[in-house]
Amino acid sequence: MKPIRILVTGGGSAGHISPALAVIQTIQQIAPAQKLAPQFLYLGGRRGLEEEQVTRAGIDFAGVETGKLRRYFSWQNFTDAGRVPLGVLQAMGIVRRFRPDVIFSTGGYVSVPPVMAARLLRIPILIHEQTVQVGLANRIAARCATKIALSWESAMPDLSLHLQSKAFVTGNPVRPQIFNGNKNEANRFYNFPDEDLPGLYITGGSQGSRLINRAVEEALPELLKACRIVHQCGKQPDGQEQDYDRLEKAVQKLPSELAGRYRFTNYVREEINHVFAWADLVLSRAGAGTVSELCVLGKPAVYVPLVPTGGDEQTRNAQMGERVGAAKIIKQSECNAARLLEELPPLLKDGARLANMSAAAQTLARPNAAETLAQTVLELAHE
Repeated sequence: MKPIRILVTGGGSAGHISPALAVIQTIQQIAPAQKLAPQFLYLGGRRGLEEEQVTRAGIDFAGVETGKLRRYFSWQNFTDAGRVPLGVLQAMGIVRRFRPDVIFSTGGYVSVPPVMAARLLRIPILIHEQTVQVGLANRIAARCATKIALSWESAMPDLSLHLQSKAFVTGNPVRPQIFNGNKNEANRFYNFPDEDLPGLYITGGSQGSRLINRAVEEALPELLKACRIVHQCGKQPDGQEQDYDRLEKAVQKLPSELAGRYRFTNYVREEINHVFAWADLVLSRAGAGTVSELCVLGKPAVYVPLVPTGGDEQTRNAQMGERVGAAKIIKQSECNAARLLEELPPLLKDGARLANMSAAAQTLARPNAAETLAQTVLELAHE
């Protein structure tokens, strides 16, 4: 077996970390057939989300100082500006010691120092953009990249003609654990009563969406007449009121028949594949990872895009699904109980429309994204 060293970077949010881990897992699966023995090091921020998720996956982790790249005024811009050059120096030392054959970056502000260090050391670099537009960190990293992978064709015009010559469309890698779910397993896991009602999965990400959670809380008594619900409400930062506690009180006020149709949790974990198989419709934010997963699984969606984000990317993500008939959009400013009740019950009752939305979502899917990126990483390592 030929040893090969791969440095992976990217973070700041789960939307950058999950694709990186999906590609790492795919490389681990395909490398033995190519007589390769990959060794990984994940380089991320010292105060970010990366370390916990990466080490839990069994990957070695190294942290550097990072400064968040903001497109708006903040006093933190002045302090973070000093962290970027420090992070580059720290990354340079780590990259020199690890001696990678290739670097794979999924973007986010934590990726800028490692990519800049790799360019200085003349190491091949593959960067990947998850959203329908190229983020600020990847706009900087693209100038250093050997190859640029995009999830969506619509991101190509964000690059100069010179950079477009390095770019290709792969799709966005999704978590392998979302596949092979079983609807009956979800019913057993959540101990749902045996009723012939459609399933609605509601999610707002790891911290949840307070806006969505409060609208659902108010709509529950009427909404539960039309469906069963699994609600991933998230866990808010320490010191803030927890939406889980509010929902617990709301359930206590429901008639027992309706309360039996509702399950809520801070996090959906290993059972996520069964939840997706069970859900007839998903109500969620429109982050790149979420949109990619729902398209691959062919899940009809109602999106509430988070605004503002960098360049309003979530709205563009959602509009892509809406254009082909795979999704509906509720504007953040209009997300309330009345609007949820206006949109969701009629849609849940229309099986033919849900089937059409499912088929439309799959037209946007690129289920082989992780394999394409993994193979590109290995090819660059041999250059």
